[in-house]
Amino acid sequence: MRKPRDFDAELKTLEGKARTLKERKIKQLGELVIATGADALDVETLAGGLLGLVETKDAARKAEWRKRGAGFFRSGRGEPPRAIGGDQ
Repeated sequence: MRKPRDFDAELKTLEGKARTLKERKIKQLGELVIATGADALDVETLAGGLLGLVETKDAARKAEWRKRGAGFFRSGRGEPPRAIGGDQ
Protein backbone atom coordinates (compact mmCIF):
# COMPACT_ATOMS: atom_id res chain seq x y z
CA MET A 1 0.00 0.00 0.00
CA ARG A 2 1.24 3.48 -0.85
CA LYS A 3 2.17 6.02 1.72
CA PRO A 4 -0.42 8.83 1.67
CA ARG A 5 0.82 12.22 0.46
CA ASP A 6 0.79 15.10 2.89
CA PHE A 7 -0.74 17.75 0.64
CA ASP A 8 -0.76 20.35 3.41
CA ALA A 9 2.99 20.00 3.97
CA GLU A 10 3.68 20.13 0.23
CA LEU A 11 1.51 23.23 -0.10
CA LYS A 12 3.35 24.95 2.77
CA THR A 13 6.67 24.12 1.13
CA LEU A 14 5.52 25.55 -2.20
CA GLU A 15 4.15 28.68 -0.51
CA GLY A 16 7.51 29.17 1.20
CA LYS A 17 9.37 28.83 -2.10
CA ALA A 18 6.98 31.28 -3.77
CA ARG A 19 7.46 33.79 -0.95
CA THR A 20 11.26 33.45 -1.22
CA LEU A 21 11.16 34.01 -4.99
CA LYS A 22 8.93 37.07 -4.61
CA GLU A 23 11.25 38.56 -1.98
CA ARG A 24 14.28 37.94 -4.22
CA LYS A 25 12.51 39.57 -7.17
CA ILE A 26 11.68 42.67 -5.11
CA LYS A 27 15.26 42.88 -3.81
CA GLN A 28 16.72 42.57 -7.31
CA LEU A 29 14.33 45.23 -8.62
CA GLY A 30 15.54 47.60 -5.91
CA GLU A 31 19.15 46.83 -6.76
CA LEU A 32 18.43 47.53 -10.43
CA VAL A 33 16.81 50.87 -9.62
CA ILE A 34 19.89 51.88 -7.64
CA ALA A 35 22.38 50.55 -10.22
CA THR A 36 20.73 52.51 -13.04
CA GLY A 37 20.58 55.71 -11.05
CA ALA A 38 16.78 55.73 -11.12
CA ASP A 39 16.73 56.12 -7.33
CA ALA A 40 17.47 59.82 -7.95
CA LEU A 41 14.02 60.20 -9.54
CA ASP A 42 10.91 60.87 -7.52
CA VAL A 43 8.48 57.97 -7.27
CA GLU A 44 5.85 59.60 -9.49
CA THR A 45 8.34 60.14 -12.33
CA LEU A 46 9.65 56.60 -12.09
CA ALA A 47 6.12 55.17 -12.04
CA GLY A 48 5.12 57.34 -15.00
CA GLY A 49 8.10 56.17 -17.01
CA LEU A 50 7.34 52.54 -16.28
CA LEU A 51 3.69 53.02 -17.19
CA GLY A 52 4.74 54.67 -20.45
CA LEU A 53 6.96 51.70 -21.23
CA VAL A 54 4.18 49.22 -20.54
CA GLU A 55 1.71 51.18 -22.69
CA THR A 56 4.09 51.62 -25.64
CA LYS A 57 3.08 49.61 -28.70
CA ASP A 58 6.12 50.63 -30.81
CA ALA A 59 8.06 47.38 -31.20
CA ALA A 60 11.15 49.14 -32.61
CA ARG A 61 11.38 51.42 -29.59
CA LYS A 62 10.97 48.48 -27.20
CA ALA A 63 13.68 46.59 -29.11
CA GLU A 64 16.02 49.58 -28.69
CA TRP A 65 15.29 49.72 -24.95
CA ARG A 66 15.88 45.96 -24.67
CA LYS A 67 19.22 46.34 -26.47
CA ARG A 68 20.28 49.16 -24.14
CA GLY A 69 19.25 47.08 -21.12
CA ALA A 70 21.19 44.07 -22.32
CA GLY A 71 24.22 46.30 -22.87
CA PHE A 72 23.90 47.65 -19.35
CA PHE A 73 23.99 44.15 -17.89
CA ARG A 74 26.83 42.99 -20.14
CA SER A 75 28.98 46.00 -19.33
CA GLY A 76 29.06 45.21 -15.64
CA ARG A 77 30.04 48.81 -15.02
CA GLY A 78 26.98 49.63 -12.97
CA GLU A 79 26.86 53.12 -14.45
CA PRO A 80 23.51 54.67 -15.31
CA PRO A 81 22.78 54.48 -19.04
CA ARG A 82 23.01 57.72 -21.00
CA ALA A 83 19.78 59.15 -22.39
CA ILE A 84 19.37 58.76 -26.13
CA GLY A 85 17.28 61.67 -27.40
CA GLY A 86 13.52 61.85 -27.13
CA ASP A 87 11.31 61.42 -24.12
CA GLN A 88 11.73 57.99 -22.62
